[in-house]
Amino acid sequence: MVGDKSLVCVGDFKCQAASILHKNALDYYCSGAGEEFTLGLNTDAFRRLRIRPRFLRDVSCRDQSITVLGTKVAMPIGIAPTAMQQMAHPDGECGNARAAGAVGCIFILSTLSTSSIEEVGSAAPNTIKWFQLYVYKDRDVTRKLVKRAEQAGFRALVLTVDAPMFGIRNADVRNKFKLPPHLSLANFEGIKATGVKSESGSGISEYVNQLFDPSLTWDDVIWLKSITQLPVILKGILTADDATIAADLGVAAILVSNHGARQVDSTPASIEALPEVVKAVDGQCEVYLDGGIRQGTDVFKAIALGAKMVFMGRPALWGLACNGEDGVKSILNIVKTELDTVMALTGCATIKDIKKEMVVHESHYSHL
Repeated sequence: MVGDKSLVCVGDFKCQAASILHKNALDYYCSGAGEEFTLGLNTDAFRRLRIRPRFLRDVSCRDQSITVLGTKVAMPIGIAPTAMQQMAHPDGECGNARAAGAVGCIFILSTLSTSSIEEVGSAAPNTIKWFQLYVYKDRDVTRKLVKRAEQAGFRALVLTVDAPMFGIRNADVRNKFKLPPHLSLANFEGIKATGVKSESGSGISEYVNQLFDPSLTWDDVIWLKSITQLPVILKGILTADDATIAADLGVAAILVSNHGARQVDSTPASIEALPEVVKAVDGQCEVYLDGGIRQGTDVFKAIALGAKMVFMGRPALWGLACNGEDGVKSILNIVKTELDTVMALTGCATIKDIKKEMVVHESHYSHL
């Protein structure tokens, strides 16, 4: 599969990955909550946005680099946290992180990873790495995760706020999802590592219900900020109300996300929620987006609507499944090239040239 010239877009990698992955893993990676209305909406909502290009502008030299939390990155595209990546390929999280470093973008490691914080830190020392965090009922578990991330060179904490429990994912229930026996949750020991199995339903849901803390409140955001010097990003915000509270608490950034449409079916697509969050924070903190990014035009649209940068989760998994670390690099380079092309064809030499008025909803043209 190395150098397969038939894989020219993210969709090609998705199709190829579907033929490679075991059903247990494929369904876990691809499925959404309930009837998967929001899962489809995450991508469909992008299709309802129109790009309004500008011409006769000098685009002979183009630059995608931006500064995120004070650090320069090569492009406004990063890798979102996804769990248990070694189900896709032995390279897993380490290969994914190395790929991000090779192209100069940010990698976010999931708490529920099959490679440990230390393994990823050692495997990709030069990659800009953030750590996605769940808060456990045992706060000492969370505190230790934070300290380990700090010591391993991670530069920010991404607190997932939309998961007091996991949504109902029918595919996982049907499959009685479990982690393959040769893998474990590498950041933990004992039941916290091997508990992803079930005889009656989804093992991941049972794991979460047993160990995650559903009593999490805004006070815990304050607590988290008090135990670390790392910037704290809140992942899972979908409303102006919550965005305002988060900004007032002094978080470094908000990641607009519906958890890959895996929590509540009928929540808005991430791109639909983005404008109200951007308006609410009014520059008090940076705003990012994940959910539904599949091509360069999606990146362009999200930036126009106010996202500082975007993150991709499933596409990186498809790249891993097809060709490990090299597959992820291919995915990132494909989307980067697509964005470069869109910028050139819309009159944008830099990311700052992508303006709000360049993207409108399809209803803008309803009078035709």
